[in-house]
Amino acid sequence: MTLRRSAAALAATAVLGAVAAPAAVAAPTPSPVALPSGLYGKGDPTYDGVFRQSLALLAQDTVGVKPAAKAVDWLVGQQCDNGGFAAYRADAGKACDPKDPKVMLDSNATASAVQALSALGGQDAAAQKAVGWLRSVQNADGGWPYVPGTPSDANSTSLVIGALVAAGEKPKDIKGKDWKSPLEALLDFQVKCDGDASHQGAFAFQPDKAKKLFPNADATASVVTASALKGLVVQAPKAAKELTVAPACKDGMTTPEAAVAGGADYLSRTLEKNGSHLKSAMPGAEDKPDFGNTADAVVALAAGDYKAAAAKPAEWLAKNSAAWAKGAGPAAYAQLIFAAHATGMDPRSFGGADLVAQLNATGPAPESQPGAGKDGTKDSAEEKKSDDGGSTATWWIVGIAFVASMGAGFLISGRNKKNQQL
Repeated sequence: MTLRRSAAALAATAVLGAVAAPAAVAAPTPSPVALPSGLYGKGDPTYDGVFRQSLALLAQDTVGVKPAAKAVDWLVGQQCDNGGFAAYRADAGKACDPKDPKVMLDSNATASAVQALSALGGQDAAAQKAVGWLRSVQNADGGWPYVPGTPSDANSTSLVIGALVAAGEKPKDIKGKDWKSPLEALLDFQVKCDGDASHQGAFAFQPDKAKKLFPNADATASVVTASALKGLVVQAPKAAKELTVAPACKDGMTTPEAAVAGGADYLSRTLEKNGSHLKSAMPGAEDKPDFGNTADAVVALAAGDYKAAAAKPAEWLAKNSAAWAKGAGPAAYAQLIFAAHATGMDPRSFGGADLVAQLNATGPAPESQPGAGKDGTKDSAEEKKSDDGGSTATWWIVGIAFVASMGAGFLISGRNKKNQQL
């Protein structure tokens, strides 16, 4: 999730810029920026500042940590007057200009901020204002795109559904001009099997240029979680449900409940085939594990109350994700905390790692946390050594190089088969 969203933000900026000015360089190199003291992570925040901050604060709240006031203030200060959030605003004191490509409002940044602000408390006005903006940019089909004015996609629609639930809204009652709710819109992304039974239960990110849908495990995880009316944080199931075989291809999935069951079945099969993890969809890395998307799958299975199915990939993450999280930064630590929380595992001892201490060390010291001193810190060597490697910037460049080579069509419509299949 983290890598894909960062690459998507970078791609959107570059491609929209290229559309406005064809002579411009298609893949600009991000300029170094001075990091605000309230921000989590040491990497360039241009394309993921609000997103990673939201996940960090939400993860802290989930495990009983009270975030630093200046970290919360920084997030609130990123909101535009109309309620929306951009990926990052270097000068939050300057009014948002809709014509400024550096302040491109997007549904993902806004929806993640809503989930964090709703959980933290005391920020209802900001959260509701953001919900108002999200509702104002809902597509006619009931879904949401990454960037307003472009076609809906499964991941963005799912993230917004989680935000609506967190803010106390009822997604089934929030309909687009075609009188479809976002829950109904998600059903349009289900993959038709076309004779391939392995696709049964899967969802796509978005149709390709030929209007075909191809299986995407992370999109499927997003749909399962949203169809279960859950967001980024999912409580560990108290009662375990048994997986059922996804509805037959010819029958399809016609309700959110069927989407949860069918999508969970597809995820479970895919995880088992790969050895309890998902594989990357990045060009040249197809055989590499995708830790973030595996964490999303764990949360999705837990959202559907499939406790046993979520346990194995969660254990795989505990054994194998340490190096990835250190290099990827605060959002990665947050994703692992969400996966641990959703399966009843201890995020302070996740494969021997204290994810909470490692996350805290990437930003301002928390106001307070369980077992900590008055200043909210722990005097441990491990926490002091933990840092945000910021290596995701390298992957952004890889992602944008790929996207730029495909042109604006990739952003607007489609996802080619190779990039969608996992």
